Amino acid sequence: MDFWVQFSAQSQAKERVFRAAQYACTLLGYTLQKNGVSADFLTRIKQLEAHMSLGRKLFRLGNSADALESAKRAIHLSDVVLRFCVTVSNLNRAMYFACDNILWAGKSGLLPHMDQEKWSQRSFRYYFFALILNLSRDAYEIRLLMEREVCGKHPKGSKTRHALRADSSLQQLVLRLKVQLHLLVHVLRSNPPLLVDVVKNACDIFIPLDKLGLYKTNPGFVGLCGLTSSILSILTIVHPWLKLKP
Repeated sequence: MDFWVQFSAQSQAKERVFRAAQYACTLLGYTLQKNGVSADFLTRIKQLEAHMSLGRKLFRLGNSADALESAKRAIHLSDVVLRFCVTVSNLNRAMYFACDNILWAGKSGLLPHMDQEKWSQRSFRYYFFALILNLSRDAYEIRLLMEREVCGKHPKGSKTRHALRADSSLQQLVLRLKVQLHLLVHVLRSNPPLLVDVVKNACDIFIPLDKLGLYKTNPGFVGLCGLTSSILSILTIVHPWLKLKP
């Protein structure tokens, strides 16, 4: 198990670079197709994208073990909500990587009669569940930080509440929304790792939504989301302090 965890850590940066290149090809192919580029050139771009995708699957061979180790560590978190979100997210990631490994075996010819579409849908389903839990964890972290800010900054809250009572209900609603929005921006600006994680997960979730047919977009949008989240992931590897800690 330890060997696979070390292998996964070493290959993670390469996989992120391949992922960025893959989604850059997706975005480039869609843009060129819209501009009427020759079919031969588009075919080459799609072939390059397919090669990048297959290369990524090879780099992810040890990631199930890494996800299981992360799930084992998350069980000991003191916060119940964080424990649930992080543990179940990592378990879903482990299943996603396992399905992805089987899909790699099919695409590489080791399992020639495998139903690739079925396994692809399974892997994206687990990926989708993991992202839902990641975003839930982000939302919970944001709520905790916002409550902390309010408790620390508003001992004079009675004055504000009195002013809110004096206003009309519509003005109260607008004022509250402004205050909450300002607080949200402040919290995210003060916590770059949380901001990076929110943007990365928000971009990533459109990929399984499109692949599963839950919210169809287009290859250009999927490519842009994948490229953005890949660049952010590379940043968290280059600058570890940007990675959100459990």
